[in-house]
Amino acid sequence: MRQPSVIARRVAAASVSLVLAAGAAACGPEDNDAKSSGGDSTPHKGGTLTVLNSEPQTDFDPARLYTSGGGNVPSLVFRTLTTRNRESGAAGAKVVPDLATDTGRPNKDATVWTYTLKKGLTYEDGTAITSADIKYGIERSFAPELSGGAPYLRDWLVGAADYQGPYKDKGGLDAIETPDDRTIVFHLNKPEGEFPFLATQTQFAPVPKAKDTGTKYEEHPISSGPYKVVKNENDGETVLLERNTHWSASTDAERKAYPDKIDVRSGLDASVINQRLSASQGADSAAVTTDTNLGPAELAKVTGDKELAARVGTGHFGYTNYIAFNPTVKPFNNVKVRQAISYAIDRSSVVNAAGGSSLAEAATTFLPNQKSFGYEPYDLFPADDSGNAAKAKELLKEAGYPNGLTVTLTHNNAQNFKTSPEIATAIQDALKKAGITVKLQGLEDNNYSGTVHNVKTEPGFFLSAWGADWPSGGPFLAPIFDGRQIVKDGANFNSGLLNDKSVNAEIDAINKLTDLDAAAKRWGALDKKIGEQALTVPLFHPVYKRLVGKDIKNVVISDWTGVLDISQVAVK
Repeated sequence: MRQPSVIARRVAAASVSLVLAAGAAACGPEDNDAKSSGGDSTPHKGGTLTVLNSEPQTDFDPARLYTSGGGNVPSLVFRTLTTRNRESGAAGAKVVPDLATDTGRPNKDATVWTYTLKKGLTYEDGTAITSADIKYGIERSFAPELSGGAPYLRDWLVGAADYQGPYKDKGGLDAIETPDDRTIVFHLNKPEGEFPFLATQTQFAPVPKAKDTGTKYEEHPISSGPYKVVKNENDGETVLLERNTHWSASTDAERKAYPDKIDVRSGLDASVINQRLSASQGADSAAVTTDTNLGPAELAKVTGDKELAARVGTGHFGYTNYIAFNPTVKPFNNVKVRQAISYAIDRSSVVNAAGGSSLAEAATTFLPNQKSFGYEPYDLFPADDSGNAAKAKELLKEAGYPNGLTVTLTHNNAQNFKTSPEIATAIQDALKKAGITVKLQGLEDNNYSGTVHNVKTEPGFFLSAWGADWPSGGPFLAPIFDGRQIVKDGANFNSGLLNDKSVNAEIDAINKLTDLDAAAKRWGALDKKIGEQALTVPLFHPVYKRLVGKDIKNVVISDWTGVLDISQVAVK
């Protein structure tokens, strides 16, 4: 998530006041399971599932997709070495085998990972999937014309930093070995105990070299999953998937593939999507959305209708909205000023600005409040929900500002939930009680991202947010707090410019662990240690509410993706 374009991908599907990501056990406002109305709730094969989305399913190429992109639609076509466990809630935050027989076998220091492919794997044309196809699929993701995917492979693989893909460099990547058709070996620059998580990325999908059409591959990618692309129009606005008859459930324990067809319709207004799902007429009765949430007004209406309320899925994706400080800018170079602001924040007003407690949970930790991230509850600057103005004033006096001070808060003019004007105003009102006058500087969306993620232009005080590429503390803490990830001539996300040797060393030590439960505990402890420096003020973790059509069955929303898992949905 280092490039602005990547951030945009993660949040592009925002409705007016809500960002795309969501997750956790599917549940309605009154219970713990989103239920289909009517009689038999047993899922059956057959029928057509309609997907109503705001954002088009662009770049339908495994090299160009960031994670599974587009609400999991690509995971119906592209299988990878490993995948997420397709269950609701915390159980869905685990990595499991997909094309491989296991989640990977590391050497002693986790710098070499070996995978063996399952027997009987085939593409949509019946030809065999080989380890060489996975190697080639990864190599083509390095081609500049196919950029857009996750950046980790360039950093992690030995000798990959300057590799330009197979179209320019015919030699390929020596860091990936394929001693036979079913074995693939990865050589890494440093220990990476979370490599099995990375192997879920679409860059690990097999691509047969003979069928590679470069930038046109997205028009008809060769399927390794239960569905194949039969139509892709207007750069992903209309995508039609039909069964891949050569896919075998015996090699795929995760994807249920109940519907016969998946009809994806995008470019729709968020309010129209929710109206259509609410009415559930005709084909819309068997429809879902993977990128459109219910807003506060819509949620109030739904909550008052038992039938609609039973069709709402609720989720918690690994995501944190926060205030970022640049300690090289006065007065934020003074830790007591940062602490004062931390005490003064009125989280109840911020939560209300984000849509209320049904749509946002107050946060005092940087890590999301989920076990898989290593969440350790702490509140280093306790202020209840309404803020502690008295403590803030005391700290300001100690910092040399007995009469308060004036600061500028930079935010995004777009109402995109994570950095909206409403949240900025709530912060402005809260800090006023502590004697801090906040001037608001709103920037347009593109200008905002380019400004706050550039070391040369980064303001001292701004709104930000972060979502993890997989459910672990690693991709959450390292990009924001690892000093070696400070980017001086590109997109930088270490806004606090923290380069603490002890923090860097602990990140390295945790990365060596292949025991993910042990790693999670240490990520939680590191989160608290970093929090003591008051380089950020966690504000809230989003909560997401989404409607499904009245004939939808088997709703599964995990803590990994935060979106309804299409691979589990049935319409009959």
